[in-house]
Amino acid sequence: MPYKFGMPRAAALIEAPPAKPGQRMRSKLLDAAAARFKADGFADVSVAEIAADAGAFPSQVTYYFGSKEALFVEAACREMLYLAREAEVASSAKDVGDAYLETMVRTVVGAPGLNLFVEALALAHRRPDLQAQAQRTFERLDAESGRALDEHRARRGWRADHNPIPAHRFWVIALGMGARGGATGESREDLAAEMLAMLRDPSTEPAPTRSGEKR
Repeated sequence: MPYKFGMPRAAALIEAPPAKPGQRMRSKLLDAAAARFKADGFADVSVAEIAADAGAFPSQVTYYFGSKEALFVEAACREMLYLAREAEVASSAKDVGDAYLETMVRTVVGAPGLNLFVEALALAHRRPDLQAQAQRTFERLDAESGRALDEHRARRGWRADHNPIPAHRFWVIALGMGARGGATGESREDLAAEMLAMLRDPSTEPAPTRSGEKR
């Protein structure tokens, strides 16, 4: 069943209307592909393995997605949106002091979903027919993350024109860290620490009032 970004997966399963058989099969193939690709990468996974995991025939991968490459990119994009939602939920639960930003970063950097998306972007770079899927994912990331950060700002009582962590900047840095980690083998902890240092800028923090509250 297709996951609706902006709500937990469990809620999506409860609230979404029943999916048609074709939608269910498509979703099962995406789930199976994401699990295989996150575990083994693109090159070492076959269409036959994905189909078997989903209880499908290899021909159904072609029918629903056209190619293994298209399935990979769509599965990676969906996992990226799942990861963004999971980071939002985790950080909102710890919205005290600097914990919001730190939780966001540590949830995302080094996560299998982020690494899968980095690999999908490299593939889409060589395949113009796959670039529209990646572009739509970036647009959703920016829109949904921007909304989440606006809500964070409102909870803090910060002024309307203050956006402490622009969503686009956050994801550009996160993807850069993901690509770097994959190429250099640097630890998740080191990459997260560096990303936090890049995002923390005293000049972006709202000045406290005399009462100690944020303006």
